[in-house]
Amino acid sequence: MSTKIDYSLVHPVPGLGKPIDYIPDDQHDDPLWVGNSFPNPLSNDSKYNMPLTTLREFNMMRFMNAITDKENWQIKIMDDSIAEKWKDEAIAEARRIWLESDTWDSVFSLEDHSYYPEPDPSEGYPDESEPFPFSRSYSVEVSLYHELREFQFSLARRDGSGMTELMAAYCIDELRYKARHLHESPHGAIIVYNGNVVKSDVAIPFCIKTALQSAAARLEDVPDGLKDWHPGSNGKVLDLVHPSLFPLVHGKTKVLQPGANATTLADCVQRCGEGQIQASSAADLPCVYIQYPGHYATVKESFMPYSNDFQWLPCEVDVTGDKARITSYINNLHPQRHKELYAVIEDVITAAIPLWELTLAPLANGELKFFQRVQYTNVLYDPDPRTFPSSESPRDWLLRDTWYDQAGRFYSPEPEGPFNPANLVQSKFDLKDRFAELGRPLQVIVKLANIELTPENPKYEGGTWHLEGKLNEHIVATAIYYYSSSNITQSSLAFRQVSDANMSWQTLNYQQNEHGWLNLVYGCENFEGAVQDIGSVDTREGRLITFPNILQHQVQPFELEDKTKPGHRKILALFLVDPHVRTISTASVPCQQFDWWREEVETPQNDAGSGWMLPDLPLELRDQIFEKVEDFPIRLEDAKGTREGLMAERKDYVRKSDVKYRSLERFCLCEH
Repeated sequence: MSTKIDYSLVHPVPGLGKPIDYIPDDQHDDPLWVGNSFPNPLSNDSKYNMPLTTLREFNMMRFMNAITDKENWQIKIMDDSIAEKWKDEAIAEARRIWLESDTWDSVFSLEDHSYYPEPDPSEGYPDESEPFPFSRSYSVEVSLYHELREFQFSLARRDGSGMTELMAAYCIDELRYKARHLHESPHGAIIVYNGNVVKSDVAIPFCIKTALQSAAARLEDVPDGLKDWHPGSNGKVLDLVHPSLFPLVHGKTKVLQPGANATTLADCVQRCGEGQIQASSAADLPCVYIQYPGHYATVKESFMPYSNDFQWLPCEVDVTGDKARITSYINNLHPQRHKELYAVIEDVITAAIPLWELTLAPLANGELKFFQRVQYTNVLYDPDPRTFPSSESPRDWLLRDTWYDQAGRFYSPEPEGPFNPANLVQSKFDLKDRFAELGRPLQVIVKLANIELTPENPKYEGGTWHLEGKLNEHIVATAIYYYSSSNITQSSLAFRQVSDANMSWQTLNYQQNEHGWLNLVYGCENFEGAVQDIGSVDTREGRLITFPNILQHQVQPFELEDKTKPGHRKILALFLVDPHVRTISTASVPCQQFDWWREEVETPQNDAGSGWMLPDLPLELRDQIFEKVEDFPIRLEDAKGTREGLMAERKDYVRKSDVKYRSLERFCLCEH
């Protein structure tokens, strides 16, 4: 739309004047429509599918990720001796793992009789005339094995390890290209995995990191009884700012109506109590049915990707200037008490925006297409039988089938050509300038949390696989800044993707009923979900990581390095709301916190306080007055009760949505 919208006013959005599951589009004559929304795997949108990727290409990306974790990698990679050393180490380690786990049997040696014992003549041998058996007996297996020994095979084994000379050389060439152009990348950001997962160790200057540590310490410096340990974390996860506390609650939260002035950092507490209670529309929300991986029938279980009851509240972020500016309060972070922390969070958001632009570029383009370093176009067997019966007699069929079961191996593909820089070119997405030009603020949900370990509680077991939020939040990307780590082992964040299971299998020439290549090449199974493990990113102190909300992620386990001392890992997480779909934010929800409101009305210079003359009353009398306040504003103990309901809903949602995620795409290889 060409008309500029006044975002200092409240507008109709999903859940406020619009259905909760409303998505703006050009068919609704919606003045807030500025383009199609980003896809979400649980919104029945097919654009979330990543290209099916070979295990070897994942290994190449993991190798390059490990190299770019090294200090001054962009300089060292240009040194032939260092690059050769890195390459040799990767090849040797991959080959060691391959040889330890390889199942290529001595059947090919023609000397080793231990694979099967000599057949017992009393059991007889299978007859050419015997009908096709549905289940082969042991004696048939033995006989066929010995008959296989009579055939000649090409015994030149190809390297089946996870990293070959050709793969490693390709990676070195790609890394050298990236090193030469690193200065062109915002904040030295590196796209680690397709999708895009992005990392930077220099996006946040040291002075901002220390300022964040200092400002966040004020939230930590409270009596033990007031510390908010995350429910179910066994006293390991300390919530400093969490969106599940004092969320939007349909049927309880007071929301400013369309046309009203939006709240600001200056008046969000004074206006506590303004607005109307929003009712939910339970009957209108869609329900998603789950089909468990490996099953044909749909299981009679369902879940709702939208919540009828809750929504996390984002803050508004003005991006029209050089620096991001928060214009509505961060939920659960008082804007006056923590001005310094607001300023630092603005700095981190400013640094995250260019990385979000890299992360969201493939999604903004409409199709998730990436050049595949390792392509798989033909199923080749290794070794290849030179003289083999070609008839379809039951015995010859069994002979071939036994070979595939006991001896056949699939050729693992490699890059078909040298590295070409043109293959890395991706379309761009200008998040900041595009929405700054429209005068449209971004919406960001903020979380601050610590994982605290002690000698009595020395290990963090890791998290669950999940996407962020429910569809109410419309989260499209996450930025996590790891601003403090102490006395812990290496920690990482793992990712996995839903891949396209409907690629044109007709172009692949593979044997009837033989699908073993699907597991060997892609790590997948026929009739199961097309979910692939991508890899992980080290979550070291000072690192900023961004990733799209089409990839599941999981915090990996870590523990105390020195078991006699405490340790921690502290993060600032920023969840970006789809800028095409505005949601109810703190701009339309004056503060709900009872203690914020009480402090405001007890302040002498405040208009509301002086009108009531509350500051002049004795504390005991004031306590009696405030005890009479019911329902709203919301007391902390009541908010924690609400949080339990929200978390119970989300826990069930995470479990079921994970099952749904793993069954969104499934393989069904047709026979021919």
